[in-house]
Amino acid sequence: MSEGESGPSELAARSRVIVRRSIGSPILFTIVYSSLASAIYFSLGVIAGHALGLTPVVFLIAALLFTLTAMTYVEGASMHQDRGGATVFARYAFNELVSFIAGWAILLDYVILVAVTAFSATQYLRIFWSPLGDHDEALLLSFAFIALVVLSNIRGFGGKRARRVGIIVAGDLALQAFIVVLGLALFFNPHTLLDPIHLGSAPKWSDLVFALTVAVISFTSLESASGLAGEVRISRGGLKRMIASGTATVVFLYVGIALVAVTALPVRGGHTALASRYLNAPMIGIVTHVHPHWLEQGLRYLVAALAAVTLVAAANSAMLGLSRLAYSLSTNRQIPSGLGRLHPERSTPYVLIILAGVIAAGLVVPENLDFLVGSYAFGAMLAFTIAHLSICRLRYSEADRDRPYRVPLSIRIGGGELPLPAAFGALVSGLGWVAVMIVHQPARYVGLGWMAAGVALYVVYRRADETSLLKRVTVSPQVLRAEQAPERDYGSVLVPLFGADLDDDIVQTAALLVSGEQTDEAAIDTATIEALWIFVIPMSLPLDASLPEAQIKHARQVLARAKAVGEEYTGVQVATATVRTRRAGYAIVDEARRRGVEAIVLGAEEPSLIRGGARLGGRGGPLEGYVGEVSKYVVRKAACRVIVTAPAARDSPAEQARRANRDSASIV
Repeated sequence: MSEGESGPSELAARSRVIVRRSIGSPILFTIVYSSLASAIYFSLGVIAGHALGLTPVVFLIAALLFTLTAMTYVEGASMHQDRGGATVFARYAFNELVSFIAGWAILLDYVILVAVTAFSATQYLRIFWSPLGDHDEALLLSFAFIALVVLSNIRGFGGKRARRVGIIVAGDLALQAFIVVLGLALFFNPHTLLDPIHLGSAPKWSDLVFALTVAVISFTSLESASGLAGEVRISRGGLKRMIASGTATVVFLYVGIALVAVTALPVRGGHTALASRYLNAPMIGIVTHVHPHWLEQGLRYLVAALAAVTLVAAANSAMLGLSRLAYSLSTNRQIPSGLGRLHPERSTPYVLIILAGVIAAGLVVPENLDFLVGSYAFGAMLAFTIAHLSICRLRYSEADRDRPYRVPLSIRIGGGELPLPAAFGALVSGLGWVAVMIVHQPARYVGLGWMAAGVALYVVYRRADETSLLKRVTVSPQVLRAEQAPERDYGSVLVPLFGADLDDDIVQTAALLVSGEQTDEAAIDTATIEALWIFVIPMSLPLDASLPEAQIKHARQVLARAKAVGEEYTGVQVATATVRTRRAGYAIVDEARRRGVEAIVLGAEEPSLIRGGARLGGRGGPLEGYVGEVSKYVVRKAACRVIVTAPAARDSPAEQARRANRDSASIV
């Protein structure tokens, strides 16, 4: 099955394939920063109405919490490169029920975010046409924006569109930075900022707590971005730089704009115009006070235009995150397959996208931002709590797993390393979730009602399907297709690699088993090859012992080669990972079980002259004399199908001729 050595032209072609198939950094930038840039446009007024003069402090604390949450999501996504974010972390750390609760909470946030951003976009466009400030006109335009988002996501969100939107988002960030610098020069006055603060009365403690929970509304961008794990090629250093740049952006823009806002529109008598006249468009309120007049007029129109475009882009990002999460929940039998049904041509979960659009349209009808962002905070705090707890638990249950990024500041407790930022994040998020239910009655009823309905759906669906509530059960992506595409044998395959000459053949075999027709570059039903490099650590060394740099470099090269070979095939995505273990066979079986793969494609190692080899299929069977201890263990212990590819024969010419007439692989 080997195609021989690759020449320069073939390697160049493979590189182009990888670039084309990888979503890449433009869409990652768009998803992360569209939510960060847009959140200030609709959350500033709500937060200022509750936090009053302490609004800058609230945004500063939110920026620090963003850093903790970003570190948690990056470590989790670098370990388990599956779609879904917190729901994936919880799956490996706890069980399917906890995973579903995290995913269902995030689904609520995605739907609310689509509603909030669509409505807020209309409030900024009223600068161009005042009737949009009226109820009916604003409602109709909100419905139009939601319909546009639904259609765009059914069509698919590709790299070209992401780059165009990314340019707009970058321009919007530059405009916000300009407003911060200009506003601090024009308005900043310490007395104007500090004099209205009377902690306990202005603002009240309950209002301050609620403002802190609402400030996390931009964090959903982390959930959406983590859904691209395995599709974005980024180095370990790049992961650290991404966290650092995101934190710097949030601190500068959020705190800076908050300082400008509460000094340009100061708190008087326990109230601010940000929470009344400019509640739905607080950034317009800020630039209205800029002088000279020509600059104020220019900024009003520029802010209105960029705000509307950025808010619609954020709605698109939220719907993209929802579609990928829905796909993950559907293939793991956490929601009915009918809800995750894929479009026959675009391979996007159009049923749930349409349903989410309908719910978002219903949420817009009251036109109440305070109600919407409060309900959002319920789901966000619950999901982030589960995400932080999952990373803490994975430090113990998967201590030997390779982590391209590790949350810093860990301490050794109980035989494992506890990441203090994640532990603190779990505590703060958990307390925030409780606080939202206490201080915000609408969020309590909407949030608890949503979660109760979701858990009931989950239990009924799993019981009707006679499936365990706690164990992972996967279905082939083909089950979700509205029309049957050319059949692929498997939707997910585990391929252990050992740096042998047979590795390319093994990956090609796996790719042929999972490859299928793909019609859109943004389609999400790509089959997955889980390429796994296993470091076998001898008993004389601890599992977390430092490995020679040469071994680590070799493992990365082999995995990179596997990704290049596998992703040449249509509809195939290769996720790579490393694992440390004492026994290779046990690690292969355990990883296959945890990842829920449908098959293992294994290159049979030659039997040891000391230990001997297994004879599968009886004397003279297709694998006689080829299978060593690892292959024998995997075949006997794996819960899924095992496909063994035999190495080339190394015996007499007569024996080689006899074996050449046999199949080179056998399904055991």
